Amino acid sequence: MRFADVIGNADVAKALVSMADSGRVAHAMLMYENDGCGALALALAYVQYLNCSNPHDGDSCGECPSCRQMAKLIHPDVHFVFPVNKGPKTSDDKPTSESYIGYWRELAVAYPYFTEADLQRAIGIESKSGLIAVAEAKNIISRLSLTAVADGYKAVIFYLPEKMNQETANRLLKMVEEPPEKTIFLFITHAPEKVLQTIFSRCQSVRVMPLTKEEAQRARAMNPFDDSEEYNRFMELFSDLMNALLARDLMAALECGELMAALESREKQKAFCTFAADCMRKIFMTQQNMPQIAGIADEEQEFYATVVSRCGKSFCHKSIVNIEKVVAMIDRNVNSKILFCDLVNRIFLSI
Repeated sequence: MRFADVIGNADVAKALVSMADSGRVAHAMLMYENDGCGALALALAYVQYLNCSNPHDGDSCGECPSCRQMAKLIHPDVHFVFPVNKGPKTSDDKPTSESYIGYWRELAVAYPYFTEADLQRAIGIESKSGLIAVAEAKNIISRLSLTAVADGYKAVIFYLPEKMNQETANRLLKMVEEPPEKTIFLFITHAPEKVLQTIFSRCQSVRVMPLTKEEAQRARAMNPFDDSEEYNRFMELFSDLMNALLARDLMAALECGELMAALESREKQKAFCTFAADCMRKIFMTQQNMPQIAGIADEEQEFYATVVSRCGKSFCHKSIVNIEKVVAMIDRNVNSKILFCDLVNRIFLSI
C-alpha cells in the first residue's frame, strides 16, 4: 500500500515519511486508533516506503519488487501477529497467526480498514476470544534471528498487543528493547491503557485520528463485511440507554440491559461493549472541548450535544471502567443478564 492510497490521517503519513527520510526510524512504535480507522493502512504504507527501491515525492514507487511483494503482503521480511484461537479454518491444536495468514492477507489486501470483528469473521472465530499466546513470541524471535532476505528493514506488524499475555510480553521484551539492526515493531492498539507497561514504555506513541464522515464512507465502501446494520443496531441501543439514563428512568434503562444480554453471542456482547466505550470516549472528548478528534458523525451531533450538556465530568471515566469490567467477566462466562443488569445500575448511579 502506498501513502497515496491511505484514507485520512495525512498528518500522520507526513510524519512517518519525515521519520523515514531523516533516518530517525523508531525501533518500536505504538499506533493508537479507534477500531477500523486506518492504523494498519498507515503501517503497511510506512513499511513499504522504508523498503522501496525507488521512493519519490514522499511515497513508495509501487513498482519495484519490494513494493509488489508488499502489495500482496508476501514480503519475506515483513511478519504479522494478531489474536487467534481454535476454529474451523485450521487444524492446528495450538494455532498462531501463521495458521491463519492466508485469511489475514486476503482481508488486509482487500480492506485494510477492517475491525476486530471483521478479522474474527475472516478467520472463523466469531464466537471466541482471540489472544496472542507465547507461541507467537517464539515464532517472531526465531524469524527475526535470521538474516533479512532483502536489503531493507525487517518488520513485525503486531495487531492488538493488548491481547498479549504477560508470558508472551516477557519473551518479546528484550527483542523489542534491543532489536537486531534495521528491525522495527509496529504495534496497532485500540486500548493503549491495556497494553502491558513493559511493552508500552519502549514504544514511540502515535495517535491515529478517527476518520471524518466522508473518509469513513470511502473506507466503508471497500468493506467485504457490511457492518452498517450492526452499527445502526448498536447506536440505537446505546441511544435508548442514554435517553433512559438522562430521564432517570431506571426501568427503561434495565430493559436496555436485557437487550444487551440477549445479543446472540458473547462476541456480540463484547462488540457492543467496545462500541459503547467508544461512544463514551466521544462524549468525554467533547466535554474536554476537543470535538474535532471525537469523530462524531453529522447526524449524531444533536444526540451527543444533549448527552454532553447533561452528564457529569466523571461519568465517562466511571462508565468506561465498568464497561471494561463487563468485558472481562464475559470472558469468564459470568451470566450475561446479571452482568448487564449490574452494568446499567452502576452507570445509572454515576450519571
